[in-house]
Amino acid sequence: MKDAAEFDACARQLKALADPERLRIIQILITGMRNVSELSHELGDEIVKVSHHLGVLRNAGLVTAEKQGRFVNYALHPSVRTKVAVDRIDLGCCCLDLNSQGKR
Repeated sequence: MKDAAEFDACARQLKALADPERLRIIQILITGMRNVSELSHELGDEIVKVSHHLGVLRNAGLVTAEKQGRFVNYALHPSVRTKVAVDRIDLGCCCLDLNSQGKR
């Protein structure tokens, strides 16, 4: 059985993913690294909102940030990236199917 710390970490990640916009960001980042401007354009949302969502994902350990010049590029955290299939994320405690139709 998992210990309390593992359940806490999993709950923190699930809370971060409990928002449609953050799920959309994860789905975009599955295909590769993006900066906040690119994500904002792809999502059709304001940069400040996208930046807030990225901060939540980053604090949950789902996303990393890497400064390149004047831009910050965001990517899935390496521990998540190794567990990602095309539309599926394995958090260790559970799997999320990001397929919009709910089919496997």
